[in-house]
Amino acid sequence: MKLAALALAGSLALAACASDETGSGGSGSGASGGSEDGPKIGLAYDTGGRGDKSFNDSAYAGVEAAIEADGGSVQELSPNSDASNRADLLTQLADQGFNPIIAVGFAYGDVIGEVAQQYPDVSFAIVDSTGVDVADNVTGLLFAANEGSFLGGVAAATKSETGHIGFVGGVETPLIQSFEAGYVAGARAVNPDIIIDRQYISPAGDFSGFNDPARGQVVAQGMFDAGADIVYAAAGGSGIGVFQAAAASNGRAIGVDSDQYETVGDPALQPVIMTSVLKRVDNAVEAYIGQFVDGTVEGGSDEVYDLASEGVGLSYSGGFIDDIQSTIDDYTQQIVDGEITVPETPTD
Repeated sequence: MKLAALALAGSLALAACASDETGSGGSGSGASGGSEDGPKIGLAYDTGGRGDKSFNDSAYAGVEAAIEADGGSVQELSPNSDASNRADLLTQLADQGFNPIIAVGFAYGDVIGEVAQQYPDVSFAIVDSTGVDVADNVTGLLFAANEGSFLGGVAAATKSETGHIGFVGGVETPLIQSFEAGYVAGARAVNPDIIIDRQYISPAGDFSGFNDPARGQVVAQGMFDAGADIVYAAAGGSGIGVFQAAAASNGRAIGVDSDQYETVGDPALQPVIMTSVLKRVDNAVEAYIGQFVDGTVEGGSDEVYDLASEGVGLSYSGGFIDDIQSTIDDYTQQIVDGEITVPETPTD
């Protein structure tokens, strides 16, 4: 697998408004500007679509940056309410001449290979799923989310005043379990006796857990009521509910994927977002489109973004963890140097 080296430069400023057009089957669509010159980019969102202030918005920010750099235009599509039309979205974009096409989220992994094989002249990328042995024209954009989450666990355990923290996962899948595994390992590296509550909003196969803020609030509130003072939300759009629970409980929360202190949209929630575990989907998407423009895309392969390549990390917006940056930096270096191997699956 190729190791993609990207700079983690500057704060992430993301568009936070939802698509304002709705197509048949509940699919949001609409060209989002750009120019006639450059690539015609197809962007198929994960559950919740643009406006989740997290994962999907980060992908869109990467497309925006690529269009600013190289021109082009983008067509956006979102899954219907039960996310059963993912293959149809990719097919629609390919039929309409969009190239490259970027599928946001591992849930497209079950369908992208079959679609891509029907359109061998189109370049496809998928976020959070592999392109290896899928199709010769599919590139996987993968992230060492466990490594970034380890640092989140370090921050939580170091800043916790109760010795009790929590983790709210959106959907119980191997990918989100890697966030859990890293978070638990990082917290226990700091405090082996720390109490860590862990719960998922929905089971595997039910993707509603990524877009249910009300349920996220209920789950997180239970953790705060039980004594946790910091809760990590690896739950997409449901993370807003975790932030709301933190605000109601005088607690703190950890965001995910993008710098949610900057993107949350509600100034009343900013003070509770202690940090965010960054997964630089924006950088990965921008880099992939740049490779497409340059003619250097290698299908049937993966690009891997980890701590060493600065593809994952922590945000410092708000200044809440500035005082422990040396601790974060120390653990980061130990992981990069191979002194710490971060687990990808929960150990208990």
